[in-house]
Amino acid sequence: MLELVANNFVPLLFAGLLFFLLTGFPVAFSLAATGLLFGFLGMEAGLFPPTLFQALPLRVFGIMQNETLLAIPFFTFMGIILEKSGMAEDLLETIGQVFGPVRGGLALAVIFVGALLAATTGVVAASVMAMGLISLPIMLRYGYNPVIASGAITASGTLAQAVPPSLVLIVMADQLGRSVGDMYAGAMLPALMLIGLYLLFVVVLAVVRPQWVPALPSEARIYREADGASGHRSLIVLLALTTLAGYGWTQVHETLINPLMDRTEGPAPTDEVIVLTLTVTACFMLVLALINRFFRLHLLSRLCERVTFVLIPPLVLIFLVLGTIFLGVATPTEGGAMGAVGALVMALSRRRLDLSLTRKALDNTAKLATFVMFILIGSTVFSFTFNAADGQRWVEHLFSQLPGGQLGFLILVNVLIFLLGMFIDFFEIAFIVLPLLAPVAEKLDINLIWFGVLVAMNLQTSFLTPPFGFALFYLRSVAPRVPYLDNTTGKTIAPVTTPQIYAGSIAFIVLQLIMVTAIIFNPQLVIGGLDKQQAVDLDTLQIEATPSDYGDQPAEGEKPAEAGLEAEKPAPDAAAPGEEKADAQAGGKEEDPTAALLEEMAKEKAAGK
Repeated sequence: MLELVANNFVPLLFAGLLFFLLTGFPVAFSLAATGLLFGFLGMEAGLFPPTLFQALPLRVFGIMQNETLLAIPFFTFMGIILEKSGMAEDLLETIGQVFGPVRGGLALAVIFVGALLAATTGVVAASVMAMGLISLPIMLRYGYNPVIASGAITASGTLAQAVPPSLVLIVMADQLGRSVGDMYAGAMLPALMLIGLYLLFVVVLAVVRPQWVPALPSEARIYREADGASGHRSLIVLLALTTLAGYGWTQVHETLINPLMDRTEGPAPTDEVIVLTLTVTACFMLVLALINRFFRLHLLSRLCERVTFVLIPPLVLIFLVLGTIFLGVATPTEGGAMGAVGALVMALSRRRLDLSLTRKALDNTAKLATFVMFILIGSTVFSFTFNAADGQRWVEHLFSQLPGGQLGFLILVNVLIFLLGMFIDFFEIAFIVLPLLAPVAEKLDINLIWFGVLVAMNLQTSFLTPPFGFALFYLRSVAPRVPYLDNTTGKTIAPVTTPQIYAGSIAFIVLQLIMVTAIIFNPQLVIGGLDKQQAVDLDTLQIEATPSDYGDQPAEGEKPAEAGLEAEKPAPDAAAPGEEKADAQAGGKEEDPTAALLEEMAKEKAAGK
């Protein structure tokens, strides 16, 4: 029996984990139990020494001391405060009024708000349920196809996986051993492109099937001027002015920022320019609206003021958090703390912050943070046994025979993650699967930032794929199950069935897979905006030691700091005769010990060749 375990240890280890998961045991404890059980079996079989788990407590303490993971509760708290303070309701109502007059306007508003909630709350459940409660009844009231309505809500809610500052990207960076800032920068362009794909799909649908996505009727538009105008003209003028301000910033960005960042060569990173330009644009728009209100100029319409005061503050908060991280001014943990404070200030300024809301936010934050930490500790115990059994070699051998090299590996990994996402949560995939695949990816010379963003983009589909698509169940919990009478129109609204919710996700899953394919075949979408790593040639490397004043004689009249020691030292000018001769032969130059060491290393390298 023990011989069988010894010869097939790694496959049996995975089989044991699968058995615990199928029994319904919590994932964190399944991982820990499997690691401990097979660790003791390995000791009995003679594979491991009895001292195998002596270092395990240090590994657990190392997890608890990881400052990067502190960003998770900070960003979670920020999102929950903003969501509980009614930001989602205000955003959906305001942006719905902006896009309402055009076909597909409500679906466009849902996608825009989903992207904003993704960047602020970072929690899929909160985004999907908030939009399901607020937007779905309005979309059904005015004749939207239930399939399209449910698909737009569930898909836009999953953007929380890929839009920075995403909790998934923090976990990815931690598991891959890469910078969270680089992971955010790499994910920025693909996330924006995915949002663009969603918007393009709705626009095409409005042209091809206009009856599925009708415009809001005139009586449903609540922000009108005294003369009956919609107020869109004022909004367009303000957007034009702020766009000009943003363009002006792009022309002076490097002139102003490069000296602050001690950057002397090369252009500024693209993601830095984009985020700071958006920050300046949003702040400029907010300042103009405040001047108009303070001096009662009445230059802006009701709709324009509503958009500015509802939409711009969360945008400024998001851009400030991301901007400080991209500039390197703040770490992700510090950026998350700043975001949490900003969310509290925003909720307080809107008079929606009270003790009950704060208690709920802290409670939910503690639950999620504890959930993540327990899974991480469990996965650490599992990987402890896995690494002790040289499981990495087994996984490498498993993938080494794949045809196609990098491309074959990436295709297989994404198919595997897509299938696993149908059954297990994204945290489990990130903590179990990613540490197994990362060494193989690195050995194949795959950039791990590219790999992490690719996996994060793929993990979005795990919320939309049956049978365990969590976003589908979140919407199912708030969507109407029986016909009901709408109080506004007096019409009977048909319920939204589960097959309709499932069908609505199909088109958006296809769009997500298109984006995954684009990232696979064009890695520059991810790594193009990252700082280029400079290659170092060890053969030409020179290290110059900065001369110091250590040992110099004190000035006349100055008392030595340590008289006893100074008395024992020979004066710098009083060199020994042999030293004077050596200096004379060397042209008066001292021998550089660093240069001598480098020269010795070069000789050994040449001899080795």
